[in-house]
Amino acid sequence: MKKKIIFLTLLIMALFICSPILFLISGSFMDTKELTKNIGAVFSNGKGFASWIVSPKYPTLRSYIEILLDTPEFFVVFWNSVKIVFFSIVGQLLVGVPAAWGFARYKFPYKKILFTIYIIVMLMPFQVTMISNYVVLDKLNILDTHLSIILPAIFSTFSVFIMYRFFKNIPESIIESARIDGASEKQIFFKIGIPLGMPGIMSSVILSFLEYWNLIEQPLIFLKSKNLWPLSLYLPNVKIENAGVAFGTSAITLISAIIVFFAGQSYLEQGIASTAVKE
Repeated sequence: MKKKIIFLTLLIMALFICSPILFLISGSFMDTKELTKNIGAVFSNGKGFASWIVSPKYPTLRSYIEILLDTPEFFVVFWNSVKIVFFSIVGQLLVGVPAAWGFARYKFPYKKILFTIYIIVMLMPFQVTMISNYVVLDKLNILDTHLSIILPAIFSTFSVFIMYRFFKNIPESIIESARIDGASEKQIFFKIGIPLGMPGIMSSVILSFLEYWNLIEQPLIFLKSKNLWPLSLYLPNVKIENAGVAFGTSAITLISAIIVFFAGQSYLEQGIASTAVKE
């Protein structure tokens, strides 16, 4: 009986937490008339009451058809997001993986101080570094370009911190055995470090994707041209006339993130499990 109560409680909590997502998905299948009836009060200066239903009475794909067939600017912002996310993650891997390996496996002067600075920078919110970033990007003449978003992302300290923890947990005995067998540092990195640290690398990739796929502040400040905006800034002014399109766009954005999350879920689980490996 106790287990049933716990299960029921957890189920209710899960449904409550997921309710915004359920409302979003159901709203994307409603027509304008039904949306007006449900949320019209939100757009009428607070007159009346808004309501919602779990599933639409007359489901329609009109919103998705309008987005995919009649809204060419949607594909512009979609590919902007793909471009920003792809090059940011590739850059992070090229810079972050060697940096994390160096911090985890080598001793060098001022290592602790430098890594402490990494952590401090990671803990700083974007609002703190916004002005300095803007000044540097302006001096580099790359404001209002996608490079103004990609370049700071490449040197993100967050990905280094994540991968560092996984590289650090690789048993030292494995590294020493490889050195005794005559393996060079380069071979150890590519044939031992990267394979054993893959859960950490993939965890970093997934978390970075979720972060840069949903960027709002950086593109809003660094990108003045709306044709350069990512998908996260699409349809910032929602009206009752385009509410269905807004619901559909949000659903597509959400589904893309969910697909990536579930595709890399096994790597996240392996990464969590690998933290328990002891030498």
